[in-house]
Amino acid sequence: MRTLIILAHPNLDKSVVNHTWLKALEASDLQITVHRLYEAYPNGGPLDVEAEQARVREHDAIVWQFPFYWFSTPPLLKQWQDEVLTHDFAYGHSEGQRQLAGKPIGMAISAGIKQEDYMASGRYHYSLDELLRPLDVTIRYIDAVPVKPWVFYGAEYDIDLPQLEANAQGYVSYLRQLAHAA
Repeated sequence: MRTLIILAHPNLDKSVVNHTWLKALEASDLQITVHRLYEAYPNGGPLDVEAEQARVREHDAIVWQFPFYWFSTPPLLKQWQDEVLTHDFAYGHSEGQRQLAGKPIGMAISAGIKQEDYMASGRYHYSLDELLRPLDVTIRYIDAVPVKPWVFYGAEYDIDLPQLEANAQGYVSYLRQLAHAA
């Protein structure tokens, strides 16, 4: 099973969490392709839609890896979704128009905020699952299979490195399970 990771981090060189995740992925035996959107499109586009769609077709599962950015995705990932997940490719009335049908799509999210802040009684009053609902609906709309996200909480705070290493190994396990779901 081949997994495509669409990595959308606007400041990747400053991300401790995403670098640790990438190191764990590189050390694994997983068949993954990491597509770094902000390196591929440093000026934000235009996107090479045909190449992006071909990349999606070549993989059995997809992960959107990103920092939770203003309670959403970074802008380039949203642009990727808008331009790549088009009618006649990701959705439509005939089967040939639904190229992602049945493919699992997961998310790997680095959240700057602590987990307890994502609760009805927390600072932001909503769970992360509630805030991710538009992405879940998008995945379902294109007939793909939504997979519960992998999350690291508290990236804006002093990061406990052993906890981060354990989280990174958990991410590798998450991707193994994702590949088996494909």
